[in-house]
Amino acid sequence: MWIPTEHEKYGVVLVSFRGTVQHGLPLEIGDTVQILEKCEGWFRGFILKNPNIKGIFPSSYIHLKNAHVKNKGQFETVIPVEDSVITEMTSTLRDWGAMWKQLYVKNEGDLFHRLWHVMNEILDLRRQVLVGHLTHDRMRDVKQHITARLDWGNEQLCLDLVPRREFSMVDPDEISVTELYRLMEHRHRKKETSAPASTHHLFVHVKSLMSTNLGEELEVFFHIYDGRENRPLSERFFVKLNKSGLPKSPEKTERQCTLFVDLGSSDLRKDVYIVVHIIRIGRMGAGEKKNLCSVQYRRPFGCAVVSIADLLTADSKDDHLLKVYACNTESEWYQIHENIIKKANSRYNLSGSNTGLSVALQLLHGDIEQLRREYMVLFTRGVSITRKLGFSDVIMPGEMRNDLYITLEKGEFEKGGKSVARNVEITVYVLDIDGQILKSHVAAGSGEPGGDEYHSLVLYHNNSPRWAEQIKLPIPVDMFRGSHVRFEFRHCSTKDKGEKKLFGYSFVPLMQEDGRTLPDGTHELIIHKCEENTSLADCSRYLKQPFSKTNLPSNNQTLKGTKESFWITSFLCSTKLTQNGDMLDLLKWRAHPERINDSLSKLKEIDGSEIVKFLQDTLDTLFGILDESSQRYGLKVFDSLVHIINLLQDSKFQHFKPVMDTYIESHFAGALSYRDLIKVLKWYVDRIVDAEHQDHIQQVLKASEYIFKYIIQSRRLFSLATGGQNEEEFRVCIHELFMSIRFFLSQENKSTSPVAQTQAVFLRTFPAVYGELLKIFTVREVAGFVRETLGTLPTAVHADCLEAVKLQCIAKTVESQLYINPESRCILLPVVLRILQAHMQEQRDLVMCARILTSMLSLIKKEENGTAEPVVSEEVELIVESLLGVLLRTILEISNRPQPAGPAMRLQFQDVTGEFVACLLALLRQMSDRHYQQLLQAFSSKDNLRDFLLQIFTVFRILIRPEMFPKDWTVMRLVTNNVIITTVLYLSDALRKNFLNDKFDYKVWDSYFYLSVIFINQPCLQLESFSPSKRKKILEKYGDMRVMMGCEIFSMWQNLGEHKLNFIPAMIGPFLEVTLVPQPDLRNVMIPIFHDMMDWEQRRSGNFKQVEAKLIDKLDSLMSEGKGDETYRELFNSILLKKIERETWRESGISLIATVTRLMERLLDYRDCMKLGEVDGKKIGCTVSLLNFYKTELNKEEMYIRYIHKLYDLHLKAQNYTEASYTLLLYDELLEWSDRPLREFLNYPMQSEWQRKEYLHLTIVQNFDRGKCWENGIILCRELADQYESYYDYRNLSKMRMMEASLYDKIMDQQRLEPEFFRVGFYGKKFPFFLRNKEFVCRGHDYERLEAFQQRMLNEFPHAIAMQHVNQPDQTIYQADAQYLQIYAVTPIPESQDVLQRDGVPDNIKSFYKFNHIWRFRYDRPFHKGTKDKENEFKSLWVERTTLTLVQSLPGISRWFEVEKRELVEVSPLENAIEVIENKNLQLRTLITQCQSRQMQNINPLTMCLNGVIDAAVNGGLARYQEAFFAKDYIMNHPEDGEKIGRLRELMFEQAHILEYGLAVHEKFVPQDMRPLHKKLVDQFHLMKSSLGIQEFPAYVRASPVHFTNGSPRTCRNSVPNIISPDGGRGVARRSLPSYPAVNRYSSSSLSSQASNEVSNITGQSESSDEVFNMQPSPSTSSLSSNHSASPNVTSSAPSSARGSPQMAEKHKHSRENACLSPRERPVSAIFPNPLDPAQRAPCHQIGDTTLPRSDPNLSAPDKVRPTPSSWSLDSVKEGAPSFSDSFGKLQCPPVPPRPPYSAGSSAKNMRSQSPVTSRSPQKTTVPPFTPSPTECQSTSLVSNSPVLSGSYSSGISSLSRCSVSEASGTELPAGDHPSHPLPPPTTLPNSVSSSSDEPIRRENKTPPPYSVYERNNPRRPVPLPHSLSIPPQTDPPALPPKPHQLRTGSMKLDGTSDPRVPRPRPLPRKVSQL
Repeated sequence: MWIPTEHEKYGVVLVSFRGTVQHGLPLEIGDTVQILEKCEGWFRGFILKNPNIKGIFPSSYIHLKNAHVKNKGQFETVIPVEDSVITEMTSTLRDWGAMWKQLYVKNEGDLFHRLWHVMNEILDLRRQVLVGHLTHDRMRDVKQHITARLDWGNEQLCLDLVPRREFSMVDPDEISVTELYRLMEHRHRKKETSAPASTHHLFVHVKSLMSTNLGEELEVFFHIYDGRENRPLSERFFVKLNKSGLPKSPEKTERQCTLFVDLGSSDLRKDVYIVVHIIRIGRMGAGEKKNLCSVQYRRPFGCAVVSIADLLTADSKDDHLLKVYACNTESEWYQIHENIIKKANSRYNLSGSNTGLSVALQLLHGDIEQLRREYMVLFTRGVSITRKLGFSDVIMPGEMRNDLYITLEKGEFEKGGKSVARNVEITVYVLDIDGQILKSHVAAGSGEPGGDEYHSLVLYHNNSPRWAEQIKLPIPVDMFRGSHVRFEFRHCSTKDKGEKKLFGYSFVPLMQEDGRTLPDGTHELIIHKCEENTSLADCSRYLKQPFSKTNLPSNNQTLKGTKESFWITSFLCSTKLTQNGDMLDLLKWRAHPERINDSLSKLKEIDGSEIVKFLQDTLDTLFGILDESSQRYGLKVFDSLVHIINLLQDSKFQHFKPVMDTYIESHFAGALSYRDLIKVLKWYVDRIVDAEHQDHIQQVLKASEYIFKYIIQSRRLFSLATGGQNEEEFRVCIHELFMSIRFFLSQENKSTSPVAQTQAVFLRTFPAVYGELLKIFTVREVAGFVRETLGTLPTAVHADCLEAVKLQCIAKTVESQLYINPESRCILLPVVLRILQAHMQEQRDLVMCARILTSMLSLIKKEENGTAEPVVSEEVELIVESLLGVLLRTILEISNRPQPAGPAMRLQFQDVTGEFVACLLALLRQMSDRHYQQLLQAFSSKDNLRDFLLQIFTVFRILIRPEMFPKDWTVMRLVTNNVIITTVLYLSDALRKNFLNDKFDYKVWDSYFYLSVIFINQPCLQLESFSPSKRKKILEKYGDMRVMMGCEIFSMWQNLGEHKLNFIPAMIGPFLEVTLVPQPDLRNVMIPIFHDMMDWEQRRSGNFKQVEAKLIDKLDSLMSEGKGDETYRELFNSILLKKIERETWRESGISLIATVTRLMERLLDYRDCMKLGEVDGKKIGCTVSLLNFYKTELNKEEMYIRYIHKLYDLHLKAQNYTEASYTLLLYDELLEWSDRPLREFLNYPMQSEWQRKEYLHLTIVQNFDRGKCWENGIILCRELADQYESYYDYRNLSKMRMMEASLYDKIMDQQRLEPEFFRVGFYGKKFPFFLRNKEFVCRGHDYERLEAFQQRMLNEFPHAIAMQHVNQPDQTIYQADAQYLQIYAVTPIPESQDVLQRDGVPDNIKSFYKFNHIWRFRYDRPFHKGTKDKENEFKSLWVERTTLTLVQSLPGISRWFEVEKRELVEVSPLENAIEVIENKNLQLRTLITQCQSRQMQNINPLTMCLNGVIDAAVNGGLARYQEAFFAKDYIMNHPEDGEKIGRLRELMFEQAHILEYGLAVHEKFVPQDMRPLHKKLVDQFHLMKSSLGIQEFPAYVRASPVHFTNGSPRTCRNSVPNIISPDGGRGVARRSLPSYPAVNRYSSSSLSSQASNEVSNITGQSESSDEVFNMQPSPSTSSLSSNHSASPNVTSSAPSSARGSPQMAEKHKHSRENACLSPRERPVSAIFPNPLDPAQRAPCHQIGDTTLPRSDPNLSAPDKVRPTPSSWSLDSVKEGAPSFSDSFGKLQCPPVPPRPPYSAGSSAKNMRSQSPVTSRSPQKTTVPPFTPSPTECQSTSLVSNSPVLSGSYSSGISSLSRCSVSEASGTELPAGDHPSHPLPPPTTLPNSVSSSSDEPIRRENKTPPPYSVYERNNPRRPVPLPHSLSIPPQTDPPALPPKPHQLRTGSMKLDGTSDPRVPRPRPLPRKVSQL
């Protein structure tokens, strides 16, 4: 049975549990669980991080921990009973764990690894704390370390700042808000700026000396040297190195490491250096050989210098290698370091190229105790301390030091009878009073222990040596008296045994007879002659002699006159000994009573460090003198006492204050002194007002704290001694003293007057007296003293400085022990509030005011149950009454004040705002119901109450601002919000009672609602963005404050009644923002308000247009900020629909809700799309959808224009320049050419409508230019030019015309890539709504083929599944919860057929119309209808042709548009067969022409094509068509197909004829090794002819098998544009690319080849191989053929052909490229190098079936028929073909066989042309199209070199023919069925044309204008027909035979009259609302 647990409440999981049992709860190691029930070894409970899931788990898996339970019962919470630091560590590490993994995901490796180390470190420290074996101090250090690490991690991860007190987290409810603010600010400041350390220390670790010539031991001396004052700053650090250059004692680190301590900040400058002197110990000369002499000398080796400033920037971890220098002459050794610093290079050099001293140097900051904690290893391992010379900047009491430093400076010695100078060595000894040598008291420096003696270094042969060696003598104080230092001088001989011979000595006593020590400074010592060591044994003998030349009596001339001298410098650093005689006189005052007066006067002149050394002795002396002769010396003693007290105020000696405090408490014995002290103090105070000089009085008042301490302590001693006698007298004296003080404080003075300054001095020290007075007087008495004293201060003070000091005094009073007592607080509070209120009202000294207020409010606390003590309640009441209003005004004033400039001022400014805010919050939190009632009742009028409410609401809005507190102060923000919502709940009652119904005040209510809205929306309350643990903590402590405020808003709204109309529509936006907060309860509360608004608006105006407009406007901006979600859309829809069910205006309400919901759908999709990184189709499509919605459904013009520009920016980013232009046109069309002023909008300045439209035009033209859509740019250029012309702005008109001209040039000169189009279907519910279950056609990117496009779409929609078929999907796909993509290529169907069918238009121009302004697209799918005949599948092979119509033409404002309409047409097998054969015939003709014109250097493509048609064994070739469609059964069953069967027969005959001619051409060019294949083809062709039953070709076929008018047959339905060389028009020869016929992808063509493998074997190439195309292109002359594609499924290739006169000039010829390969077969530049043309090769595309075959009506008969029958022989081809080695462009086409007359039965008439040579006009005429023969002549075009047309070229257009024919010969033209249609008259060419004249013929045709970019209904400008090209009515040219396909009828509409699509009208432009 499950029993609720009593004690087992909380535990940690020890073992993971999978939870496989029924109701089992899976657990991981380390999870914390809360236990609810237990049963037989099992617990039931939940994991704390996921309390919603409860389950059971084994009790043995849980480690139970003690816990404290709150709210026992259903909603109990468990808090573990453990150290708060441990709890915080655990929860913090859990939070970090998840974030740490995210760092890895985000690739933030550096922080990831650092955090990992810190987490491990914290876990290790946590283990130490939990074990509990740490000492108290160590535990403190560990906790401090833990909290530092936790704070670091929180800061790095941008988590909240944790308020702490003594390492423990603080509960904000348990402390005052002001205290919380102080803690937060303290931690923030600590984090922001760490205070710079005042003391610094240099760590030195000697590693080794690297040198090649070592071999002797070394001594290394370090010291810090001041280069500015040229003196050492520290004692020396001494390290001994062995012969290898390594430390002698490596195991003793203190011998190698030192800490130069107590460097001040002033010592860290560039001219302070670390100086290293190196001394070698060995022979006199460094290179001397070893001899009998074993004596060692200390000799100079080298010196190194490094600046301390370099260590501040260098990496402390790196070792430093110091260069070692040696001096050139030994006499310079003493100043080598100075020479190195001064860079006197001539005086020193490197001691060796490889010599260097390796040391580690590191600067450490902080006091020495702090270093001991932080660098514990350093101190435990061992480090010697190297002190400063002298005391540090701060002298600490208790510091014991007694060091005498002596520097051996120099000596002057005589030769002593020697021929050379001496080698002098000094030996130093310290001897005590008995003449015994003091052991271990001579130290060369720190690092090595002291020795008994010291040997100086030896300078070779130098009688005036300068050593500059410093030694340290740490002699105990008690040994100083009587001790002396002896210096022995010896000559070190280098001869004999190298003995050291004594020749003299000097000495110096350490203390004088009067007790003073040896004074600091340089001393010139006498050298006494002595050659025997024994004479020095008795020191008493020589001590009687003089030691210094300065002290010699004047009569002792013998010693004074001697030249020999020895100089030393001494420096004493002692805390016990003095060199000052005046100090000694004062201390020995009893011995010389007559000197007391003098000694007291001289006390002020004694150095402070001497006084503090003997502080206790000095004070005893002063009070001893006062006790004995107070009348005589009272004033002097008082002044001396004041001097000493003020001396301790100095920063250098401030640490001695505790010494004085201890003295007063423990050693002071002046029981009677208080009388004299009070008397003298009062005497000084009384003289203040009248005294002229206030300086001394101010010094007295400055010392008043300690004077009162002495007075009080003296009185206490007296009371103890006498049992409390004279108490009343003492009180009277104190009262009189305070009366004197009050009198001088009450004086009103100007700020400059001395009295005012004296008042300020007293007020600064006065608060320090309170504590002393409390030792004798009661709290109330002291409070009375203070109140009366502060109360006497004048209110209207003119002195600003005194005002500031007065506030400082108040601040110290409030912070004192006196104020903490509630009794005294009642007395002092009114005075404090009065002064504070006065300052705050005048906005003066706000920083101090904030400090005072903070201290006051931090003392007021509520009890546990929320009630306050009566005293506290009274205080709160007083503060509220005095300060609440002024506090609110102050916060408002500060917040509205401009920020100060300086960073320090700005920091202070921020501080004061935060302080005041904390004070306000603390005060409001302390206020109870009673306080609020009293506050609200205190207002005398409604206006005052109104002003107060407005003020407090405004302040609350300021508090909610994000910048109010630093971003990581979440704790502070939550407390603020809690206080705000509590206060607002109190004040809302006042609002309801006082400002409703007839007393309604809009401003107050509006302020209330506005505050509520921004309260709910503030980021720190959005719990959804927090971690689960943080969210749980906030909810437990405060609940969801948003819901509370939401309920309050709803309640207040309901109370408004009819006044609601005042807030419609103003509050719609704010309330909408509230409902978008993702909190379900809040949404449920707030959304119904919209129903209320709709209802009231309906009542007022009969509709709710205002509500709708505001909702729509705000939704856009709010959702673009990331607010709202799909849940909100559904909730909004459902709640409001339910609310309006019973309303009379239900229909219009539903409409509004539906509109808003649809807008939300689009906005959510738009936002989701915009989150993606790169610009893609999804983003653009979504923007287009939203833009159209705003325009069509909402009619929101401004939003529409905004999204136009967003779309424009997206296109520019994606480099869709054409689409960008079309997008900007939408805005351009809204504007008119007017002078109406437009406001500043988006990035547009304020300007007129005309200027903005002009700017837009120019921008659009520029983008059309970049998108190579020049035709559209020309339209806009013309429109702008018209405007400039109308304003006579000829300058801009000229520019515009030039721009227009440049666009025309670009059309003719530059290549354009022809895009592919793809149909994309988006199926499934997972797509955004604007794509869902819709199909689109998309314009591909440049060079983008189907595979690349598919991949791009799949990348954009990574979750989509690509459908592998092209059939329309069924409903299951439509309704699936997935994404399906269906993609295939489609063919565009151009609209402007008139341009495309016009023969005089170059392909460059035509290509624009083939791929622009396309509404319709086509896709063909082959399929079998009925039963498939296995023998002949062509019988049932149908084609399903789908035509897609778009909602807008492409290109447009997007790269894709939705399909509006689908049309399905089925093409019968017979029609399909006709198309297939037509395409194959065209392909054959093209290849034959290319071969003839030598454009193909490799004949393989023609070979394979012929082979594929002739040897079509795969499907039976043409025979299959015969079987299928010529069978009697078929003809009988399909009588309607008679004409089509006839057409098929004609095409088959035509194909055979073309094949025959192709074989003839093939024979001429076929290589020798392929002759067998050719012979096989010829044999098979005869078989094929016989199988077709062809004996002789009909007349219409025989005429001319290959050549066509304009170079291309017009029998094909679809035109493929040529790819033209830009250089063609300039006569630049280039190579044209050979094309290869595409394979029909769908139909089983009868023309496929069985012999293709055979061809491959012969040529070494495979038909499917890319190598087929890797052929050398041949040079070509002007090419005139247009390429026409067949069905989109059959891509045909039509290479260019050339025909011209044999000697045609180079500049009249041009070349072009043809590429009509299918997407997979197109060559790339790597296969076809094009050195002459850097432009990109444009791919070719098919166009739709509306490009019908057409005749060439402007071609005269002689152009079409060759005159000489004999030219039909193939030999003529040979004769006419020039050599390939000729220059480019001089290739002559072979003669073409003449066209034979029609056979009998033909209705053609034989007619003869009257003109021998004719020309065709390039102008399109009104004559209906005529069909030329499939084998017509090809004409060559001329290119004009006129200036107007320079650089242009002709391609694929009819032009003037230059045929080399005889003038006398005539030609016959077979007549067609249309004799009535006239042809233009032929133009006779001069003879020079046929003789290769360079005279050009000017073309007079005009290119029709491009399709309008606006697609408007405006009629096109009519193009006038030039007179020279007009058609005379009398012309009756011979008729041409009809095109065979014109005879066809049926469902395929092949009559050439397909309806061009009517351009869609755009809506007329609307006026722009001042945009």
